[in-house]
Amino acid sequence: MRKSVIFVADSLDNAHKFQQVLSGLDVDVAAGSSAQFKKLLSQHPGYDLVIYEARGEALGCVAQAESLLLEDGSAALLVIVGEDQLGEFRLPVQVKSDFVVHGASSDECAARIRQLLWPGNESSASDFIAVDSMTINLATYQVNVAGEPLDLTYLEYALLAFLVTHPGRTYSRDALLRRVWGFDYYGGSRTVDVHVRRVRAKLGPDLSQHLETVRGVGYLWSA
Repeated sequence: MRKSVIFVADSLDNAHKFQQVLSGLDVDVAAGSSAQFKKLLSQHPGYDLVIYEARGEALGCVAQAESLLLEDGSAALLVIVGEDQLGEFRLPVQVKSDFVVHGASSDECAARIRQLLWPGNESSASDFIAVDSMTINLATYQVNVAGEPLDLTYLEYALLAFLVTHPGRTYSRDALLRRVWGFDYYGGSRTVDVHVRRVRAKLGPDLSQHLETVRGVGYLWSA
């Protein structure tokens, strides 16, 4: 299920890192500075997670964030805290929460976000593929473009997911029938052309440029 995240930070390095991390997850994101925190909460009701960069006096920052979340419901809180602040830092006890230390790896940040948003879900970062404005969730068979779900049939999804997970390699129609359909489709290899056209139309002009036709050979997904 797609989730909603509010990201609050005043430092550019965290903003850039978490922008990349969140782009690979099945989430909608609203971002701003600490001065915009209350406004973000009011403008985006129903959010599932707040990622909050604690600056300066960490305990005071986190206590304020906790009180605001308690007013709004059951959203979780992920705190970004400096290593020099750990001596005074305490996690909130009234909201579901976790923390990452400033400078933590992107993989660690993504793992902690997933645990707060999808506890017990076996999906991992490897289940998500991001290409430009498109995100594919290989675990749930969902495709989103610019935050909107793409309506694909199962075979259209299977064809797209196969090519995207094998970028730069050209596959003949017969090879795609065997690898995607799993058998020699009774309609013949030209049925692949029909599905490619449909997928291209649904992807739109920008993303469809990645799905290339190699004349006389087959199809490939260019990175």
